[in-house]
Amino acid sequence: MPEPSGVPRFRQFSPTNRVDVTVGDWRTELLPEASVEEKERTLYEKAWTEYLDGDYGFGVWCWFECDRLTNAFNGSVREVTRVLGEGRYFGFSHRRAVAEKVPLEHLWRPRKGDMSTPRPDATVLAAYQLLCVYAIRAKGGDAKAKAELSIALLEHDERRRADPFFRHFETFQRLLDRPTGSPKPAESTGPPTATDPPTAAAPAETDGPSGASPPKARGGRRRSSAG
Repeated sequence: MPEPSGVPRFRQFSPTNRVDVTVGDWRTELLPEASVEEKERTLYEKAWTEYLDGDYGFGVWCWFECDRLTNAFNGSVREVTRVLGEGRYFGFSHRRAVAEKVPLEHLWRPRKGDMSTPRPDATVLAAYQLLCVYAIRAKGGDAKAKAELSIALLEHDERRRADPFFRHFETFQRLLDRPTGSPKPAESTGPPTATDPPTAAAPAETDGPSGASPPKARGGRRRSSAG
């Protein structure tokens, strides 16, 4: 199946550990005097370049960072684009392409209470990203993925209201389920807002999706910090 316009041709899917170590190395090279937004933009640009070169493992990183900033800016895609750079918003076509290529055989799926550590070759997704992976496979007729999605939604139901990332899955599901032939939506999966918030400095990056359960303020996996 050919990639949608603007989506790079798939080359490989680097494990999460490699992505996090690489981003960590980039972080040590950041200029201390750079602003938080400059650091955010620099890290994202490097990861975006790797993604455009066909490494979808870095696509997962960009996906999460885009949503983290979207949450921080109260859903303002304009503000996220201002920080990350024009044309770098990780829209639906990118999310769908990456979700389709997630290597299920290497996917880390710990159950509640599991304290194990991901293998070095594992792909670790934020909870909402995992739901997107299940959803796209279920739509393709994968009965097991459909069952996994139902189970995951039940498990997630208790904390969905407190998880700011869950709405990104809902948007993904809505776009995925839109009738064939419907007008193509704008390349954004950020929650719409009535007005854009005032321009503000991007929040310092904390932990991101390297764990099964999302941290309190993130809803994702372990990430390298920009600051």
